Amino acid sequence: MDIRVGRVVVHAVEHGTGRPVLVLHGAGVDHREAEACFEPALDGVAALRRIYPDLPGMGRTAAPETLRSADDVVDTLLGFADEAAGGTPYLLVGHSAGAYFAQAMAARRPARIAGLALVCPLLPGVRDVPEHRPVAGSADIGDDAFRSYFVIRTPEMLERHRRYVEPAAALVDRAALDRIAEHWTLAPAPAPAYPGPTSVVAGRLDSTVGYAAAVDLVDHYPHASLAVVDDAGHALPHERPQLLRALLADWLERVERVERVERSL
Repeated sequence: MDIRVGRVVVHAVEHGTGRPVLVLHGAGVDHREAEACFEPALDGVAALRRIYPDLPGMGRTAAPETLRSADDVVDTLLGFADEAAGGTPYLLVGHSAGAYFAQAMAARRPARIAGLALVCPLLPGVRDVPEHRPVAGSADIGDDAFRSYFVIRTPEMLERHRRYVEPAAALVDRAALDRIAEHWTLAPAPAPAYPGPTSVVAGRLDSTVGYAAAVDLVDHYPHASLAVVDDAGHALPHERPQLLRALLADWLERVERVERVERSL
């Protein structure tokens, strides 16, 4: 589907019916990576409509000159979510830069978001980033882009990189992303913090954003669970799919439990 938000036409694909789940990919890719990683975790869950947009400047979503900051991207995504969800409270999942935007969306529209899941989130306070190193497979497999992203370097992971990561490179509008990155710091979030069920997942070997800043989110979000996964890097959604599925299942159960309590009041 394509939804116009101001001058931006946001392209997305969707699967299933029921409560909307908006899944935001990271920088330099498009919806295909998020779809490949999160569909196995969310498919089969009853009554979920999974929506995977291309973020502005990536995939088939162009980024016109009017988009000049991360705040502009968040405004666009909020408009897209309002239209795509049709006024229904939705679940929000983000990986990497997608998680950066997701946090701002939840802060600005907490009543519209039923649950928030942040996977390998990009955060302003990134620190203590570990040195990149492989933990399994061959150190020589693939090209530099693959080796700098994956810590599990097996033929299976290389195939995933070639199918779901590499094809997006040709569609990235580098000039647009550079323009947005010049004003990358988001406006201060309103207080209090998003109060709904939150799941934070980080790779202990994430050499892109680390895991230390993600740990801080447990103190920020009043209903957050945290998993720091050993032997996983920034490509954790590819490298640890079964664990990701279990963590998201726990998150979805908590969302349902909160809603049952609210309905009983």
